This record gives sequence, C-alpha cells and structure tokens, in this order.
Amino acid sequence: MGFVVLVLLCALTGLVFGDSKPKTCSDIRHFYNSKGFNLNGVPQTVISGEHLRVCSQGYTCCTSGMEENLLNLSRREFETQVKESGRTLQASLNGQFKSFDDFFLELLNRSEASLQTSFQTGFGPLFSQIAKVFQDLYSDLRRYYRGSNVNLEEALNEFWARLLERLFKALNPQYIIGEEYLECVAKQSETLKLFGDTPRELKTKITRTVIAARTFAQGLVISGEAVRKVSQVSLSTECVHAVMKMTYCPHCSGVAFAKPCSNYCKNVMKGCLANQADLDSEWRNLADAMLEVVDKLSRPYSVDSVVLSLPKRIAEAILYMQDNLNTFNNKVFQACGSPTQSSKTEDQIKRGRNTAEEVSGTPGAQLEKVLSDVSRMLRDIMQYWVHLPRKLCVDRESGPSEADRCWNGMSVDRYLPEVMGDGLASQINNPEVEIDITKPDMTVRKQIMQLKIMINRLKYAINGNDVDFQDTSDDISGSGSGMCANDQCSRDPRLTAPNTDKPNVYAYPSENKKVVNGRSSQNLPCVSLYLLSLVTVLLRR
Repeated sequence: MGFVVLVLLCALTGLVFGDSKPKTCSDIRHFYNSKGFNLNGVPQTVISGEHLRVCSQGYTCCTSGMEENLLNLSRREFETQVKESGRTLQASLNGQFKSFDDFFLELLNRSEASLQTSFQTGFGPLFSQIAKVFQDLYSDLRRYYRGSNVNLEEALNEFWARLLERLFKALNPQYIIGEEYLECVAKQSETLKLFGDTPRELKTKITRTVIAARTFAQGLVISGEAVRKVSQVSLSTECVHAVMKMTYCPHCSGVAFAKPCSNYCKNVMKGCLANQADLDSEWRNLADAMLEVVDKLSRPYSVDSVVLSLPKRIAEAILYMQDNLNTFNNKVFQACGSPTQSSKTEDQIKRGRNTAEEVSGTPGAQLEKVLSDVSRMLRDIMQYWVHLPRKLCVDRESGPSEADRCWNGMSVDRYLPEVMGDGLASQINNPEVEIDITKPDMTVRKQIMQLKIMINRLKYAINGNDVDFQDTSDDISGSGSGMCANDQCSRDPRLTAPNTDKPNVYAYPSENKKVVNGRSSQNLPCVSLYLLSLVTVLLRR
C-alpha cells in the first residue's frame, strides 16, 4: 500500500511542480520559419495564451503577432485555392469554347472555299459577276456568329435580293435594266419563286444552325466569366478566422499532427462559400440548356452538314432560275413591262453546272468529337459550386479512421455538430462561420441574373429564335439587366445568424510571455484534486 501511495504522490508532484524540462516550441518555430516568417519574438517554450484572438487561449507557442501573420496567410492561401479551382474550371470552359469556335469558323471557311472553287468551275464568267454577293453572305454569317448587331434573317433576305439583281441582269444581257426595273422584279420574286423553295428552306436551316452555334458559344463565354468573377469574391472576416482556426491553430496548440475533422472542414468551407453555392440552381439549369443546344447542333440536321451544303444549295437555286428563265421573263415583263433592248451584242450566258460537293446530313467525326467533349465537360461541372467545399477539404481533412483523433477546432477529439446544407440560407446555424444571411453578395447575385438571362437565350435558340437583351454587365454584351430577382434581394429586417460554439474574441492585451515549466494544462486543478482525493481514500484504508 505504501508503494502505491508513493507512486501517486510522485505523479501528483510532477503535475503540480512540473518537469525539470519545459515544453519547447521547436516544432512551430521550424514550421513558422518554413512559411517565410522571421523567428524574432517567437517563444522558445510555451506561454500563456490570453492574448490570442482566434486560437484557443490555453497555453500556446503563438504570440499575437504570429497569430496575425498566420491569419493573413490563411486568407491568402484560401483565396488562392478558390481562385485556382476557378481558373481550372474557366480554362476548361475556355478550351471548349476555343475548340467549338475554331471548328465553326473553319466550317464557314471550308464552305466559302468550296463555293468559290465549284462556282468558278461550274458557272465560269457568271461567277465573277456575282462573287461579291457570296463574300458578303459569309461575312455576315461570321459577324453574326461573333456577336455583331446583324439581323440574320434580314441578311439572308438581302443576299437573295442582291443575287437576283445580279443574275437577272447577267442572264438578260440583251436588255437595258435599270434600278427601278430591278425594284419591280424584286417585288415579283416572292410570288414567282425565282429560286424555287431553296431560299425558304435555307433560311430555316441556316438561322436555326447559326443562332444555335452563336448562343452556344456565348454560353461557354458567359459561364467562364461567371466563374472568374465569383471566384474573386472577397472572404469575410468571419470566414478567414474560421479557416485560420482550422488550419493553423493546431500548430499554436502543439497538435500540428491532427488534421481537421471531415465534417468540421466541410462546415467551415460551406460557410465561407455560402454565396457561391447559391449559383448551383442556375448553373445546373444553364448546363442542361446547353446540352439541349448540343443536341440541336447534331440533329435533325447537323451544323456541319448545313454549313458545308450551302454551295450546293445555292448552285441549285441559280440553276433553277436559269432553267426557268424564259417563263420568269414573260411573267416579269407582264408585270413590269418589257425592258429596253440593248444596242450591245453580248453572248448569252450558258447554263452552269452544279459541281459543289454533296454533303452527308449526319454529323462528321470532328463535330461528334467536339460536341462529345463539351457534353462530357458540362455534365462533369454541373455540381461544381456545391462540390467545391468538399473538393477544398480533400487535402485538408482527416480520414474516416481518425474520426476520434482529429482537430475539431478546440481540441483533438470527435466533431459532433452536423454538416450544414448548401447555400446562404442553410448557414443560419453554422457553428463555425457567423453569416448574416440577409446580406447576399451582390457580385454573386449579379452573376446569377446573368446566368438566368443566358438560359433564356439558350431556350430561344433551341427553338431557332434569337433574342436580344439589354446588358448591364461591364464587359459582356447582350447578357441581361438588373441585379436582383424578387426572391433574391431580401427587404426583410437584417437578422444576424446566431453564433454557437464560437470562442470569445478579445482585443490585443499586452502579451504574457511568462515561461511555464512542465506539461501542465488548463485541466490541471481538476486532475490535482482528483489525485488528492484518491490518496486520502487510500490512506484511510
């Protein structure tokens, strides 16, 4: 019995008076220095932590200056993480845009080159008289696709009107045909269908195809811009404190080995990225709408087949007019009068030949690859904003086997609070980040509105219609107006979300740098009383 009492007394003596060797701060000194900070003023051994604002105020190896430096480092590192993740996504969107953009412009280039080659061969001297009309058509298509203020239907109508003027004069060299007479001819064109049904059929296909292509490309650009702007949203002070508490407070407390508990990390990230997560609904709607446009670009007639078949269809229209020229002339002369005979003698232009390449209506291999790649990316990024907190926790959090030995914000133990939902409204009871849910971030709200407007554009494009919106953004054309929908900008009284399990915040007092010997902790009085009681019971026996 005496031996047991002696052992307990020795243990108690060690706890009360400390070991002869104080607890050192060598680990955090090495860590702090590795982060690029000067070691001047960094304690050699633990000090009392009443001066700390964010970390636990027990015994610590961090001064208030160290805490401030690590707090600023937490902000920089976390902002960099969010921006880098956004840059990766934006690079993916930009890459898909470039692939589609290069593909579509190359289609127009190939189509125009095919027309020039086949018409020079098939129509000979006639082509030189009408070549400018074709150049202007492809120029208008490119300008429209690039986002210029071009009315596509009017541009196509203008193309057929100018082609009719040039052809009617070229195919009737024996007459003197002036501007007024050509105006009369133009009025008869719709009734007489001088080019057959080709103008109507091509208008339907071209407008649907080019509108879909332009709107799809715009969707990729708007998406990338939204990611860039939202990823640059400033972090709140409360968020930075929470990230610091999770990341660097374990070092100050001497438990750097403990990674943050998984659910603890998720709550910190969900709180910090609550505004960004509010993009989720419209982001998914945008991806869905773009996938529908992808479907329209491949069927019922694919974008490549429509663009590449232009030369053949235009050649068919010209040959139709040549084949029916006498009939048309008679009807035009009846309506507009007989034109004056020319004194010049010019050879009649021979009937041309349609040497343009026949194009399959099914999507080509290159189009299939472009659309397949972008579809895969759109499906992959659908839940980007709600998955971002989990993604940023992957390299930080502890594993399942360490659920009882992880950092929970106060000590190395299990984390008990439940994981919050996604978005600003769900953070009202977030135990880690204090958030005023009545004050949404205006940059994020504006991007939500931009996404909504882009979704409407895409839905119109699916049905072959174009729509113009007033733009209020500083660098995106045709992308919407206003900042807040009725359900987004609350006018209710501002209520601050209640704060639970958050340590008190103190102003900077003068630092207590008294060295504390031994391995005592804040629980020392309880341990001592327990051991004294046990010794008393044993002595009474």
